[in-house]
Amino acid sequence: MVKAAEGAGGTIRSMTGFAVRRGQGADGSAWAWEMRAVNGRGFDLRLRLPEGIDGLEAGARKLVGAAVTRGSVTLSLRLERATGAAVARVDPQALSAALAALQQVRRGAEAEGLVLAPPAATDILALRGVLDTSGAVAPDMAALGADLLADLPALIGEFDAMRCQEGAALAAILTAQIDRIAALTVAAGAALGPRRAHLAEALREGLARLSETAPAADPARLEQELALLYVKSDVTEELDRLRAHVQAARGHLAQGGPVGRKLDFLTQEFNREANTLCSKAQSAELTRIGLDLKAVIDQMREQVQNVE
Repeated sequence: MVKAAEGAGGTIRSMTGFAVRRGQGADGSAWAWEMRAVNGRGFDLRLRLPEGIDGLEAGARKLVGAAVTRGSVTLSLRLERATGAAVARVDPQALSAALAALQQVRRGAEAEGLVLAPPAATDILALRGVLDTSGAVAPDMAALGADLLADLPALIGEFDAMRCQEGAALAAILTAQIDRIAALTVAAGAALGPRRAHLAEALREGLARLSETAPAADPARLEQELALLYVKSDVTEELDRLRAHVQAARGHLAQGGPVGRKLDFLTQEFNREANTLCSKAQSAELTRIGLDLKAVIDQMREQVQNVE
C-alpha cells in the first residue's frame, strides 16, 4: 500500500486523481488499467471492462469502493488476450474429396500411359481444406481474471498517492484561509469598542429626537424600544460562532480523512455569520471586515469542493 501524504494540518485527499498501470499475465495476455476521478457530490463508480471475465466487475467494485468514499471515478481496462495454441483436425469430407480427385488423376494418367508415384501423406494433408487448424485452445479466463484483480491494488495505490499529494496542497491552502478568517474575527472584535460608543451615542440622539417630535410618548417605552434596537445590533454571538467554526474547521483538517462534506457545511455556517455581521455592522470598519470575511469564505468554499 502507498503511504498517504501528510498535508498541512492533517491527511486529506483530493477528489481528483489519475493513474495508469500496464501488466501481463502468465498466458501472455497484456492489459492497461486506467483510473481517473473528478469532483462529485457522492461516490459514483463507472466501470469500462471487457466482457466474459467472471468476477472481474464485482472484484473491481469491492477494491475501489474500499479506497474511495467520494468522487466520480472511472475505471477502464484495455485487454489484449493471448491467442491459444492451434489444434490440427482432419476434415473427413475434404479428405474424401481430395482422395477421390487423386484417384481420378491417377486413372487419367494411366490411360495416357503415364505412371505416377503415390503421393505422401504430407502431400495429401497439404491440400486445401484437408487439415483444419482454425481451432484454438480456449484461454483460462479464471486465471486471467485473478491476474487482473491482483494487479488492481497497485493501480489504486498510485491513484491514491496522487490524491494525497493534491490533498496536502489543499490542506495548506485551507489552513491559510482558516487562519485569515480567525484574524478577521479578532479584528471584528477589536472594532466593537469604537462601534459600541458610536452606537450608544446614535441611540441617545435618536431618543432625543423622538422626545422632541413625540413629547407625549412614554420615555420609559422609548428607552425600551431603543434598548431593543441596541440588542438587535449586537454581534457578539456572531463572533462567538465564527470562533467556534474556526476551531471546528481546524479540528477537521487535523483529523484528516474524508472531511469534505463537513468542511462544506462549515463554509455555509461561516457565510451565514458573515452576512449577519454585515447586516448588523452600522460601522464602516465592521462592514469592511465583514466583506473581507465573505471574500475569503467564498475562496475557501471553492477549495473545499475538491476535498474528498
